[in-house]
Amino acid sequence: MSLVIVESPTKARKLAEYLGSKYTVMASVGHVRDLPKSELGIDIDHDFEPTYVVDAGKRDVVKKLRDLAERNEVVYLATDPDREGEAIAWHVQYLLTNQSGSKSKRSNDPKFYRAVFHEITKQAVQSAIANPIQLNQDLVNAQQARRVVDRLVGYQVSPVLWRKVRRGLSAGRVQSVALRLIVEREREIQAFVPEEYWELDVLLSLNGGQLGISVSGDPLTKPAWLDNPPADTLVARVIKIDEKNFEPQSAAMAEPILRWLPGAQYQVSSIERKRRERVSLPPFTTSTLQQAAANRLGFTSKQTMSLAQQLYEEGLITYHRTDAVALSQSAIEMARAHIAHHYGSEYVPVQPRRFSTKSKNAQEAHEAIRVTDVKISANAVAGRGAKLGDRHAKLYDLIWRRFVASQMAASVSDQTTILIEARGGAADGQPSSAQLKATGSVMTFDGWTKLFPASDDRLLPAVQDNQALQYQVHHGAQKFTQPPARYNDASLVKELEKRGIGRPSTYASIISVLVDRGYVERLEKRFVPTAVGMAVADFLLQHFRVFMEYDFTAEMEEDLDRIARGEREWHKVVKAFYQPLAQIIAQVTKQAERVQIPVEETGESCPTCGATEGGRVVIRSGRFGKFRSCNRFPECDYTENIVEKVADQKCPLCQKGEVIIKPSRWGKSFFGCSRYPECKWASWKKPEPGLVITEAEWADMQAEREAKKAAKLAKNGGKPASKTAGRSTSSAKKTPKKSPRSKSTKAAKA
Repeated sequence: MSLVIVESPTKARKLAEYLGSKYTVMASVGHVRDLPKSELGIDIDHDFEPTYVVDAGKRDVVKKLRDLAERNEVVYLATDPDREGEAIAWHVQYLLTNQSGSKSKRSNDPKFYRAVFHEITKQAVQSAIANPIQLNQDLVNAQQARRVVDRLVGYQVSPVLWRKVRRGLSAGRVQSVALRLIVEREREIQAFVPEEYWELDVLLSLNGGQLGISVSGDPLTKPAWLDNPPADTLVARVIKIDEKNFEPQSAAMAEPILRWLPGAQYQVSSIERKRRERVSLPPFTTSTLQQAAANRLGFTSKQTMSLAQQLYEEGLITYHRTDAVALSQSAIEMARAHIAHHYGSEYVPVQPRRFSTKSKNAQEAHEAIRVTDVKISANAVAGRGAKLGDRHAKLYDLIWRRFVASQMAASVSDQTTILIEARGGAADGQPSSAQLKATGSVMTFDGWTKLFPASDDRLLPAVQDNQALQYQVHHGAQKFTQPPARYNDASLVKELEKRGIGRPSTYASIISVLVDRGYVERLEKRFVPTAVGMAVADFLLQHFRVFMEYDFTAEMEEDLDRIARGEREWHKVVKAFYQPLAQIIAQVTKQAERVQIPVEETGESCPTCGATEGGRVVIRSGRFGKFRSCNRFPECDYTENIVEKVADQKCPLCQKGEVIIKPSRWGKSFFGCSRYPECKWASWKKPEPGLVITEAEWADMQAEREAKKAAKLAKNGGKPASKTAGRSTSSAKKTPKKSPRSKSTKAAKA
């Protein structure tokens, strides 16, 4: 008999199906031991050796693993194929061969092997068991180094923030640098000064006659013909005046040209046609999956990784933590066969498409993220496993299409550029000639875009060189340059990857920490730093500048990669990082002044001490959101919650209360009635203006909700669905967030 150890119960169930009765499959339920939670756990004076402990919640699991190991001759460590999975396997092996630092009482310890597979399919699992390897100590050391360095920063820099900024704050080696990115972008937005510019467009017809379209005098209103020109017409933009580039920056520059355009004569001066081929993008990596899921599906990075984890554990996709874009030969053949059968041989390129990763740190032994069986459609995913639903199906569909499209033929389009010359009598302040340009493209073969349809084609009518065109109408659009956009999940992940900060598998946790700590808020799916977040970033950048530099953080990631490749010794890397950090911590602790977090003045007198002490009501930011407080805190402890309301909307159910925004214990806000508990209407979605829900409709909605809950319970064997028990879920239970209503006083005192 042999014992196979994995992280997740779901993964254990799948492996048990594939391996049969000769193998016992057991889940470690994530990490089995880690650094202690209540102390540093690192012996700085003795080469930074970590002290690992078994969490109280894992003692029963460890005991069961030991009992099973006693009864088996061989133990296969089948944890995930990356550094953290390697470290979990290493910790498990240590605990099964050591008890309280001494050898097991068993005379012959079992033989330990490492089983590595990148997809949970029968063939891959059986092959990994038949061809085991040994633990990779370099990968273990790289994970240990990351864990130790991050613990040193968290446990030694965070107390400095407590003393100099506010209690309860935290610093992180990568988290703080990501916060800097968001804060600097916000400062760019605040400092941005918009610049005016104008776009002048003319509607021209090919066969004369007036269409009866009047000129819009509003430069801010876009006429319909700009996007949908009538038949046998085209829209051209003024690009040159008197053979000089024309870039009007004010109405005074645009108006003389606008007056001149109706009387000008228009003629086609040149036509340029180009054939353009577009090849598909490579299949997903961890980073590009998070970006695409954010842009196309609106998922946060955390949601994407959680859904992908469950798809992987159900054997539907390959391992979802990878920075490689390579595909196996069998995967390529599977995709090409599917394309030929379902779309036709013209959609199959002559040579298979192969991709390589530019980064030297890419784990080329891994594949890109792809589906394991192209015959399984997205419709078949929802309900396939106990935890799989519509969101899993949407993410699976995105992965399926990206994988299949990567092996499809290029799309082909004809791009056309038409240059038009305009001439007219030059009055005072008006030109004698102008050049206009019209562009369009027509797809002649969709290729891979059959799976990712595009709607940006603009069909231009057929014209001839020197053909005369007739003026119909024109429009001058006044526009202003826009500030850089705030980061969202997709753009922040893209920027972190571009700068080499963190690793794709850590992006979701980095973003979650920033939001959970109240350093940033998600407003319309974009990150806005809070006053606390800006104060923390400014303090760290001022006093820990070297460690907040983007290049320094990227070089640290490279050092961790060097450890993984066996090129550097991990203790030396940690020492080189910590020694200058310790000196700065000592210096900042003694010399840095305490930072005052900016508050927002309301102009109101404090109801508690305003009359006697002159206290003023200010708005502060706490971990649980904004609240009203006295500026004389802690001398005056007045606090009051801020209730956010949806303007000019009544509760859809009772039509009496106001619609208010409430924080949930999961961090996501929901909408509810201000008359709760008299009225119990609540919704995750913002109600449409004027929405009315009757009591009967509300009762039906509640009954439907309860039916869905019951169905999920029945599907899960009568047990509430829990988060995946793989390594992505902490073994420690997280304390749910509480409403600021019950925490406002504590937040003020902090």
